[in-house]
Amino acid sequence: SFTALWKLPFFVALGETVSRFVFVVLVTGPFWNTIILVLLRFTVRAQVNVCWPVGSVQLPRFTLLESGSLLVSPSHLSDAGTYTCWPATPEPGVSMFSARTRITKPPVDQSVIKGTKAVMSCGVTHDPSVSVRYVWEKSGSVVDVSTSPRLRLDPDGTLHLSQTWSGDIGTYTCRVTSVGGNDSRSAHLRVRQLPHAPEIPSAALSQVEKRAINLTWAQAFDGNSPLIRYILEVSENNAPWTVLLANIEPEWTGVTFRLCAVNDVGRDSSARRTDRLSLPEEPPSAPPQTVIASGRTNQSIMIQWQPPPESHQNGPLQGYIIRYCLSGLPVDCQMKNITRPDQNNLLLEDLIIWTNYEMEVAAYNRAGRGTYSHKVTEWTLQGVPTVPPGNVQAEPFNSSTVRLTWSAPSPQFINGINQGYKLLAWEAGQEEDVTMVTVRPNFQDSVHVGYVTGLKKFTEYYISVLCFTTPGDGPRSPPHRLRTHEDKPGAVGHLSFTEILDTSLKVSWKDPNEKNGVLTGYRISWEEFNRTNTRVTHYLPNLTQEYRVTGLTALTTYTIQVAGMTSKGQGQLSSSTISSGVPPEMPGPPTNIAISNIGPRSVALQFKPGYDGKTSISRWQVEAQIGIIGENEEWVMVHQLPNEPDARSLEVLDLNPYTSYRFRMRQVNIVGTSPPSQPSRKIQTLQAPPDISPYNVTLRTASETSLWLRWVPLPEWEYNGDQELVGYRVQYSRETSKEGVLSHVISDRLEREFTIEDLEEWTEYEVRVQAINGLGSGPWSQPVQGRTRESVPSCGPTNVSAFATTSSSILVRWGEVPQTDRNGLILGYKVVYKDRGSDSVPQYWEVEGNTSHSVQLSGLGKYVLYEIQVLAFTRIGDGRSSRPSILERTLDDVPGPPVGILFPEVRTGSVRLIWQPPAQPNGIILAYQITHRRNTSNSNAATVDVLSPSARQYTASGLKPESVYVFRLTAQTRKGWGEAAEALVVTTEKRARPQPASRPTVPQEDVQARSVMLSWEPGSDGLSPVRYYTVQYRELPDSNWTVHSASVNHEASSYIVDSLKPFTSYQFRVKATNDIGDSEYSQESEAVTTLQDAPDKAPTILSVTPHTTTSVLVRWEPPAEKQINGVLLGFRVRYRELQYDRLRSFTIRTINSPASNWAELTAPYSVRNLSESSLTQYELDNLSKHKRYEIRLSVYNAVGEGPTSTPQEVFVGEAVPTAPPQSVTIQSSTATQLDVTWSPPPLDSQNGDIQGYKIYFWEFQLQNETERLRTMFLPELGVKIKNLTGYTTYMISVAAFNAAGDGPRSPPTRGRTQQAAPSRPSFLHFSELTTTSVNMSWGEPGQANGIIEGYRLVYEPCTPVDGVSKIVTVDVKGSTPLWMKIKDLADGVTYNFRIRAKTLTYGPEVEANITTGPGEGAPGPPGEPFISRYGTALTLHWTSGDPGRAPITRYVIEARPSDEGLWDILIKDIPKEVTSYTLNLDMLREGVTYDFRVIGVNDYGYGSPSAPSPSISAQKVSPFYEEWWFLVVIALVGLIFILLLVFILIIRGQSKKYTKKADSGSHSNSTSLPLSHGEMVRLDEGRFPALELNNRRLSVKNSFCRKNGIYTRSPPRPSPGSLHYSDEDVSTKYNDLIPAENSSLTEKHSEISDSQGSDSEYEVDQNRGGQQKTHSFVNHYISDPTYYNSWRRQQKGVSRPPAYGYTQPEPLHPQPLGLAPQGQGTLFRPKGSRTPTPSLLSCSVSEPPSQHGTLLYSSRPPSSLGCSSTQQPSYRGASPLSFEPRLTHCSQ
Repeated sequence: SFTALWKLPFFVALGETVSRFVFVVLVTGPFWNTIILVLLRFTVRAQVNVCWPVGSVQLPRFTLLESGSLLVSPSHLSDAGTYTCWPATPEPGVSMFSARTRITKPPVDQSVIKGTKAVMSCGVTHDPSVSVRYVWEKSGSVVDVSTSPRLRLDPDGTLHLSQTWSGDIGTYTCRVTSVGGNDSRSAHLRVRQLPHAPEIPSAALSQVEKRAINLTWAQAFDGNSPLIRYILEVSENNAPWTVLLANIEPEWTGVTFRLCAVNDVGRDSSARRTDRLSLPEEPPSAPPQTVIASGRTNQSIMIQWQPPPESHQNGPLQGYIIRYCLSGLPVDCQMKNITRPDQNNLLLEDLIIWTNYEMEVAAYNRAGRGTYSHKVTEWTLQGVPTVPPGNVQAEPFNSSTVRLTWSAPSPQFINGINQGYKLLAWEAGQEEDVTMVTVRPNFQDSVHVGYVTGLKKFTEYYISVLCFTTPGDGPRSPPHRLRTHEDKPGAVGHLSFTEILDTSLKVSWKDPNEKNGVLTGYRISWEEFNRTNTRVTHYLPNLTQEYRVTGLTALTTYTIQVAGMTSKGQGQLSSSTISSGVPPEMPGPPTNIAISNIGPRSVALQFKPGYDGKTSISRWQVEAQIGIIGENEEWVMVHQLPNEPDARSLEVLDLNPYTSYRFRMRQVNIVGTSPPSQPSRKIQTLQAPPDISPYNVTLRTASETSLWLRWVPLPEWEYNGDQELVGYRVQYSRETSKEGVLSHVISDRLEREFTIEDLEEWTEYEVRVQAINGLGSGPWSQPVQGRTRESVPSCGPTNVSAFATTSSSILVRWGEVPQTDRNGLILGYKVVYKDRGSDSVPQYWEVEGNTSHSVQLSGLGKYVLYEIQVLAFTRIGDGRSSRPSILERTLDDVPGPPVGILFPEVRTGSVRLIWQPPAQPNGIILAYQITHRRNTSNSNAATVDVLSPSARQYTASGLKPESVYVFRLTAQTRKGWGEAAEALVVTTEKRARPQPASRPTVPQEDVQARSVMLSWEPGSDGLSPVRYYTVQYRELPDSNWTVHSASVNHEASSYIVDSLKPFTSYQFRVKATNDIGDSEYSQESEAVTTLQDAPDKAPTILSVTPHTTTSVLVRWEPPAEKQINGVLLGFRVRYRELQYDRLRSFTIRTINSPASNWAELTAPYSVRNLSESSLTQYELDNLSKHKRYEIRLSVYNAVGEGPTSTPQEVFVGEAVPTAPPQSVTIQSSTATQLDVTWSPPPLDSQNGDIQGYKIYFWEFQLQNETERLRTMFLPELGVKIKNLTGYTTYMISVAAFNAAGDGPRSPPTRGRTQQAAPSRPSFLHFSELTTTSVNMSWGEPGQANGIIEGYRLVYEPCTPVDGVSKIVTVDVKGSTPLWMKIKDLADGVTYNFRIRAKTLTYGPEVEANITTGPGEGAPGPPGEPFISRYGTALTLHWTSGDPGRAPITRYVIEARPSDEGLWDILIKDIPKEVTSYTLNLDMLREGVTYDFRVIGVNDYGYGSPSAPSPSISAQKVSPFYEEWWFLVVIALVGLIFILLLVFILIIRGQSKKYTKKADSGSHSNSTSLPLSHGEMVRLDEGRFPALELNNRRLSVKNSFCRKNGIYTRSPPRPSPGSLHYSDEDVSTKYNDLIPAENSSLTEKHSEISDSQGSDSEYEVDQNRGGQQKTHSFVNHYISDPTYYNSWRRQQKGVSRPPAYGYTQPEPLHPQPLGLAPQGQGTLFRPKGSRTPTPSLLSCSVSEPPSQHGTLLYSSRPPSSLGCSSTQQPSYRGASPLSFEPRLTHCSQ
């Protein structure tokens, strides 16, 4: 039967008691024909009457039972439906529900994989109004979902378990409770995981089978899932694990090495490994790989190989056996034993020359020798033949050829491939000059035949034959001596005629230069010119060298011929023509030279022969000037044409293309050479491609990607074309590949070096260079080879992989760096790794040697994801890292302790603990475990709680107040529980912050270079234990505090502070932290200085340059002071020779010692210690020539040496000259050329062959602006520097250069070119332009080219004036002044002015035009001036006129004598506001009548002048003290005083006792003798009127101009006693209206004044009222250079007077009383003379003659010269002529 249980929605509720009813439907019978609805009552609190409303139910099939159940029998399908039962009499308080609560979707059994999610459902059906509560239980315990974030309970009762693990395994029950009923269901959860590794694996060698191992193990936990299979892995020699068997049935119990179990979840990763088991060694099972052989010399072969595969070595290799023997011959083999397993090449030596060998290699270990490799064959290189050819026979073939026969050497002695034979011939005693003919081998004939041609005739030779191969020549055969055959002789030498008479002459000659045999005699013949029938022939013996020809006809031209004779016949004829009776003369030059057919290297010359000198022309000579054409240039012989007397044209060959030539010719007869012809026109040959290639081509390494190419440029004469188009083409390609040839064109013809860029690193290149011009390219130079410098690899190794082997190690493997990216020799590898999740600096693991391609990284962080790259390094440095980075995580392990434990809440009965995950989780944290107990000795009970991995806090309650508890916290990974962290806590509420620790101390023994150990005493913890300490430090003197660590263990009282700087002072402080907060920082420790350490950085090498041929100069910059880590003691220079050929086959050997570094694998360094710390350069000497060196530099201090710098390479053997050229001399040749000569530098400082010189030249003191360079690419010792500036001082310095570069310059030497014509004056300006005058000024020439002797000014009107065009030429002598006033111009006329300077000759002129008269916009004329006179002053009045286009700025007054003189400016710079001006009559010449006019001036220039004023005379009225009556009165008064004085003296004398003395005094007074100097002084001081020079006064008048706005009075000028003045008259057109008196004056030198002054000073003698006053107004602006005042020296015999001593000029009567003796200088002014011109004098002195002997001083400068101060003369004597003037000199 089948029974179904139904849950029907029916509830009865009564108060709070719920009776639950369940209807059970019993379906009985085989056809389910009976239905019983049973009401089961579980709880009944009241009687309830139940009724069933039947509805459509038909009785009697429905029966109501007593229990309230309804019986339906038999049942039909139509009975299906809903049946409701309700109480017939419901009681109050009873609720009724439509549905009962029950579980309709119970949980089901599940099996999940560990770490995945499990979902347990619990679906419930209930009345919507009923609240349902879900409770889950696991194995009877309630599951609290709030305790772990892994658990979650949904509102619908579903339980979620994430990150399932073995602790989740069990039976889970879902219990549902509600007022509508309760229900529960259960299900089982199974967690599957990876199986555990088989236990106790054991391996043992098989006793039965060789090379077999038995493995046994015990089955381990299956991970809740049946095992599927086992995997067996094997590791050989610590190699990575590889799968050996992957499908072992689970019931197997034996095979090999490492086992992993596999179930349906996967494979266990923590396989158990057996103990290491070593198989017994066996001989290698495979031969060495890649065996190759190559011949190195003719007796050696290099054989190379690689080791057998590691899997076939079957034990550590001990070495190799090389077996070799002659190929194909039944001979025994020879053996070579290599005992070093890291050696993989061997040079087999002492082999047979040019022999084929076969070789094989086998490896061996301790078990024996392995199999041999396949045989390789190789020949030794060829040698030279060891025997000469045999059966050598030699015989003369003709006069210049020898025939040889020989047989070949035996092939066994040729030692290579026969390349041919060399036939050698040389004269006796001239073994170096060998004629050689090469003959190819003839393998068909046994006898070889060869000829040596081009030998000298009838000459003895030694003949020999040798055989040669590619390496070189074999021995010569024994020499055969023979002589070439005889032949006809050459022409006789020096044919000449002497003793020429009418019918005879004497012929002389010398032996032929080329006798070509034994001379048997001479043949001489003569005939009349062009008449062969008159020929007469004579044969003479061989000793005769002269002959008299007789029987000639007078005055007839004859042709005479002479020839030598041998047994072979007559030789070459030598002939000449001569006229009998007429001696030959020197020929004349050719004429009419014409040039045609100009080509690149030849021209054709046509000419007309000159006078032949009465004999035939024997030779034509062509001379030429090449390149530089000029009258003084050198002529060079370029061509000769002999024995062509009738030639009228010739072709000149071997000329230089594109070169200027000028030709001339000479003709030669027996007398001599004619004078040269007139030069031809200048021609230039055509262009052609260069003929030669640059020479001395060298190639040096410049850098990793560049080569430095150098060559000697072509000389100028080899350009063969336009020099602007000359350049060079450089072609370069890889030496091993002719593809990809690249080229570069250099357009600078003087360039001699080029750096080839963008090359591959560490690659051999072949380079050649050619010259090019505008027409084509020249030949290529010989190719040169060079290799770029070694560099770092440009990419990382390939096939990088990583595999984690343990929780702290990773195995890294890699492949080779591609060949093209190695860029040098790989010396090792570096593994670069870093924690991907941190910003830490990458770490490096170095693997030295290029054979290791794997490494085990150890000491890594556990369960850390690492980013790994591999790079290769060369001796230069590290290359690029591999790409992309490899990611690999180390295996997990037990975790470290949690950190950051704090108790933020502490009560007397509970504490709350917080923490952070472990700093080293070492895996995935699965849980935390907290254990706490009282910290007492008798407390053993501990509370343990396991928390979820997400928990970060924990509250412990139920603690005892005021007690100390210990909390232990530990984390768990899948590897187990890790290290625990402990913390103490006191259950009290009286906690406080800790007290600061004591002052930290640092014992000196704990001070290191980069770390110190701090010690301190903890302070009070404030009833809250210290959780950690914070340590800070600061660098003295003034750095800020820096936190070194904020997590120092709370139990620590000392701490090592690391990562400090060496040799640096620090201070430290500490603070403690507890649960409440931080303490104050402790006191700062005392200053602690760390110890010195080795420097951190290497010096930076700035340059390494060759200094001499065996030394280099190293310059560097030391590291920063903070990187020296102490006191710098010095430097170390490391250097070694680089041998690239050796490095090409370089192989790294296995490194057994971890301390070895890569430097030990290469050539060792030589070291030099430099103990001077201030050095920045050092000359590294005693190096080998022509070698490349590598140089490194390091610094060291007291601790040790720092790292070495990046290597620098330098080639030694080529160095620039270290001394300049010597004895530089300069000779001035012309105005544009200097000839420079010098001597080469001293031999010991040349450092190689001098390739040329550089001549630097520049104008003196203008080096930066004018320096030029002339380069000579030949080691000549002189140069002509042309195209210079005339009369200019040049500085010249010479430097020599060689292949290495330029040497130092010589000290500059001074030289000056000769004078030349100056350049044009720099400018020509005009100013003060009026209607009749202009002020012209000009500038000095830009290039004087000599000493300026003067200027020539020419001016003329552009159109005739009044029909006359007058040209005026004025020569200005001297270099100053640079202005001139031109006054004789016509109004409104345009004038052309031209001026040029003169040195030795006149230079070019500068010209300009100017039109007189006011310009457009200038002011109009002012009103006509009128004059008022007041005593000695005149006042001009005028009215303003039209101001023009701009306001008037000033006025100018012009004046002229009324008798039609020239207008000249009298007053300038009158203010614009003034309309009147007062001037003193002293400015005018007395008695002369003047006209005045006024001109306005504005910004546009001078305006039109006003109308002239009325004429006015310059006559002055004499003052009263010059009247005669005033003089009479003064004389009478003086007489009275004299009489009184005489009377007083007489009275006094009579009263004296000694009358004799009185009489003597009276007599002395009457004789009027001159007073002494002292008496004169006393008299002067007493101011006696009687001694005032007859009451004469010296009047000095004011001049036109003022000094600083104040009219000054000039003192009388002293007369220097050494110079003589004289004046010359000027033209009347300048209107010097003064009939000046002649004077002669002897003075000392005075300064020369400026020419543009305007002051004048005059003197007037009031005692000569009728005399005309001295005046010089008109000449104020005169500067006509044709009139000069000159200083004239005294005539010989005239003695020089004392300074400032004066004598009276000789009058008409005898010398007056009191004059100085004759012979002293006199002051004399003749009538009509002028004072000196302004360009020569600053002040002048004049004296009119006076019968009273009075001296008058007159100063009359024409320009702005005045005296700065004025003093009256002081007279110190009684004599009217004895006085000493006191002067103030005039100044500008």
